[in-house]
Amino acid sequence: MKRLIIFLMAIMPMAFVLSTAEAKPNKQKVVLYVHLHCQDCCDKIMKNIAFEKGVKDIVFDMEAQTVTVTYDANKTNVPTLQKAFAKIGKPATTNKPEHTHHEEHTHQH
Repeated sequence: MKRLIIFLMAIMPMAFVLSTAEAKPNKQKVVLYVHLHCQDCCDKIMKNIAFEKGVKDIVFDMEAQTVTVTYDANKTNVPTLQKAFAKIGKPATTNKPEHTHHEEHTHQH
């Protein structure tokens, strides 16, 4: 029994090192095209998307109608982020829209 305890104590640090090595952050960036009409739109995204699992940073470009999201790819992915945007009424795509939302504005808050 004493040998088993010593064996387990010797193995535990190795298991911890292996598990932390796999958890190394895998930072990725994605540029999403999102209709950004005003600061309230940005605030709404920041209040909700910033707290999604794996999200590290959010940068807005209202002129280009884009949101750049830096995220940990071990914890989330682009389709999951897009679902989170859709859930708050702000559909997001990785492809630039052919028309601008300024032409057909429907403000969603």
